[in-house]
Amino acid sequence: MAEIKLAAQVRTEFGKGAARRARRAHQVPAVVYGHGAEPVHITLPGHELLLALRTANVLIGLEIDGKDALVIPKAVQRNPLKGDIEHVDLLTVKRGEKVNVEIAVHVEGDLAPGGNLLEYVMNTLLVEAEATNIPESVTVSVKGLDAGASILAKDIPLPAGSVLAEGDPNAIVLQVVAAQVEEAPAEEAGEEA
Repeated sequence: MAEIKLAAQVRTEFGKGAARRARRAHQVPAVVYGHGAEPVHITLPGHELLLALRTANVLIGLEIDGKDALVIPKAVQRNPLKGDIEHVDLLTVKRGEKVNVEIAVHVEGDLAPGGNLLEYVMNTLLVEAEATNIPESVTVSVKGLDAGASILAKDIPLPAGSVLAEGDPNAIVLQVVAAQVEEAPAEEAGEEA
């Protein structure tokens, strides 16, 4: 995964008014924390941050007052109506350090014929990976699976360097269920006869 560089400015004003002024100037308030250091309150360029966050678990290189910091997004708050980014929490990481992140589960292939449906019990998997080599997603084949089949977390092949994080390895991620067929109500069946 490529590292995206962003220039950050340290925030000296706090509160709703200061955050609104920053957003009007196309800046996004953010906080950088981790590794026992004091949190650093910053603003980031809004458009560049929006583009960077399109990639899940993106690795961001920040330049804060001449110092470089490597971070990953931990929490993103969006405006519920407009979808604009309102605030971001960023976690400091080091090269070679292992981090726990959620990655998306994608499927490929067709289920066995017969009206089967695929149910996503979990859309994401919590994995431990090196901070500079975080996978974006994992792909699972469901080709030919029939009703009653399920895929467990431990059965999903993970990219090299990634392992399942804490949790139940026997947790069901995907399962195949038979489609439910509605029966005609008894009253209608009697009228037709």
